[in-house]
Amino acid sequence: MISAKDHRVIKKKLSNGAEGLLIDIPGATVMTFEFNFRAGNFLMERDKWETPHIMEHMSLGANSRYKKSRLFEAEFKKNGSYSNAHTSTYHVWYDAECADFEWERILDLLTLAFSEPYFSKDEFKAECGNVRDELIGRSNNHGRTLSIAMYEAFGMLAMPDKEGVKLIQNVMLRDVIEHHKKTHTSSNMRFVIAGNMQGRMAHIEEILSRIKLPRGRGLIDIPDETPQRFKKTIYVPRSSVGNIYFDLTTFSNKKFEDADWDAASIANNILTETLYSKILGEARERGLVYSMGSGFGQYKSYVDWGIGGQVQQENLPALFEIIVRQLSKIKSGDVDDTDIEAAKQYALGRYQRGAQTVSGVMAGYSSRYFFEDVVNDYFAYPERLKKVKKAKVIEVMQAMFEDNIWGLGILGTADTALRSLAEEKASTLWLP
Repeated sequence: MISAKDHRVIKKKLSNGAEGLLIDIPGATVMTFEFNFRAGNFLMERDKWETPHIMEHMSLGANSRYKKSRLFEAEFKKNGSYSNAHTSTYHVWYDAECADFEWERILDLLTLAFSEPYFSKDEFKAECGNVRDELIGRSNNHGRTLSIAMYEAFGMLAMPDKEGVKLIQNVMLRDVIEHHKKTHTSSNMRFVIAGNMQGRMAHIEEILSRIKLPRGRGLIDIPDETPQRFKKTIYVPRSSVGNIYFDLTTFSNKKFEDADWDAASIANNILTETLYSKILGEARERGLVYSMGSGFGQYKSYVDWGIGGQVQQENLPALFEIIVRQLSKIKSGDVDDTDIEAAKQYALGRYQRGAQTVSGVMAGYSSRYFFEDVVNDYFAYPERLKKVKKAKVIEVMQAMFEDNIWGLGILGTADTALRSLAEEKASTLWLP
């Protein structure tokens, strides 16, 4: 087991403009890698939205050394290593994990793939088909479909998967090549590497410093987005869906500091994280819903909080009564100190569990570093938790409802009366 204090973090800025973190975990038997580029969908016109996604597929396939993806995959994974690539609104990133004995070989192959991809016509055609299939599969995820519809209505950068499928035909191979050239530069690259760094740091720096990427003009900025309240509940009819999917989201136009995020995590634990939580716990006890969740999200200038899940039609009014009642209580300051302390203990235990593996330690740094360019103070978290007070938890939740930027979404089969009832109940949370 790796304890939370068995590692140290070294921030590096290389001569080619790349920056990243090396996490030294003595005795680790695996090495993990993440390479991140600000290269997501936000950089494309809407009719070319899927260009970064297709590029990501091709950038972890055929390359200057291996002319077919299958040959590269066979070489990469012959000793049991793992690799993957991902595209989001803001980022494209590549990750891998391997046994300690082959870390250098895997680092070489991973950087080769995204720095020297082989953009052939045949593989472009194949990956367009694979992306199409992936998006069609995603469109069967009803929670995802509803979430995307919500964020479109808020005016945020988003696109339904079914629309993405239709727009793939607009993407040309030259678009993919140009997007790679524009975004895959060393100064737009951030990395986090974790594992046993003893005697290896200088060599890792050398490998990354000579990576075959143009220097570029620096880290591409994340776009400013301004969410707008929509007046009418978003309804996505699905006659084949037995349960109703719901999503209730609210925005605050302030950025959170560390103390805010710590208090937010406690609030979330109190509301939905466990079967003794105020909302999920009561709903489960009354047989209203099997599972549901909530969470905070960070944007460049905004924070959001949302709650959602599945519920039977006949249970929706009772579930929304619980949601509104419990949120109203926490907003008004009606929170027990015992609940605060229990939520803090839960957060502490989850933090300690997260340090059991190399990838778990890495996860404590990578997300925030890639999005905010901030190195999380991992070791300070237990002391920060101790400082979370009830007043701060209440303040954070109150802030989420002050700007009156919110919306409700429902997917499934729900008549006008049921949708209106849910919206009417929810709307009371934003009354003065």
